[in-house]
Amino acid sequence: MANHSSSYPILHASFNQNNSGFVISTPDGFKIFDPNTGRLCYERAVGGFIIVEMLYSSSLLAIVGAGEQPSLSPRRLCLFDTKTNAPLREMTFLTSILAVRLNRKRLVVVLKEKTYIYDSNSLAILDTIDTVPNLKGKIDAHLSPLAAIALSSNGTYIATASEQGTIIRVHLVSEATKSYSFRRGTYPSNIFSLSFAPSLQLPDILAATSSSGSVHIFSLGFDTNQRSKKSSSFLGSILPDSVNDALDPANHHVLHNAVSAGVRSYTVVRKVDKVADSSSSEFASCRAVISLITYNGYFQEYTLSINNQNESSWSLEREFNLLSFHDRNLAARHL
Repeated sequence: MANHSSSYPILHASFNQNNSGFVISTPDGFKIFDPNTGRLCYERAVGGFIIVEMLYSSSLLAIVGAGEQPSLSPRRLCLFDTKTNAPLREMTFLTSILAVRLNRKRLVVVLKEKTYIYDSNSLAILDTIDTVPNLKGKIDAHLSPLAAIALSSNGTYIATASEQGTIIRVHLVSEATKSYSFRRGTYPSNIFSLSFAPSLQLPDILAATSSSGSVHIFSLGFDTNQRSKKSSSFLGSILPDSVNDALDPANHHVLHNAVSAGVRSYTVVRKVDKVADSSSSEFASCRAVISLITYNGYFQEYTLSINNQNESSWSLEREFNLLSFHDRNLAARHL
């Protein structure tokens, strides 16, 4: 979602739909990177943007200005072609655009009290949805206002976090029911991002970042043996499953102090591999590649390994400064 804070050199960051590329925007313009190599693929210095969304690895971007110049109104959505360096279509709305999502079939534009759904090819409007006042461009799923939301790649789950940030809930979309409740921590913390892993064959992994500076990973289904039985504690034996999940740390893996506390950050799980146990049909471990963008200007990539005992280890693989690129062939610094 759009970030309207001007306290960071990065105004907005997002990965494309298959995590093969990411874009950042600054008060000067925006840059597109290849996360596999750290290569700067494209940059354009034309002013600040609060939203820049990619369509896979195509040349099409959906961009919304930060309003610091008359030509960069936050009410105007521009579909921009990076090959021709020219707009393909511009659409102006009555109020500021809070969020944009697109794929090969649909373009969704979220305003404070309305959501517009378009056909991506013809840009014909398909539906207009009236909502309650929605300053962050999200849905109502907690007692306190919602801070973050994410949909799994296969459309099975939707994850939500409130502004309290202590509990992250995962809902089964088809039945509109809550399937998991994970406790992020005891004290309130702002949830900056939620992201599911892209795998369709493996159980889902959910990543979260917060103002505490930690990266949180929650696994849905890898620990099926543990989830099939109640906690051995007295409290766990009498609580319902959804509440018990929130109290059981077995699903939760944390990288502490990945970012300085309070610095806004955005993370995705780019890849998940299952490592099989040659002696049985069980998996020995899973290995996840997790990319982190900090709004003070850094990219980090970690490998998280989780064994069949649910023990985890983190390894920092790459790190580089997103704001110091002056050459498109400049590669990431490998650690």
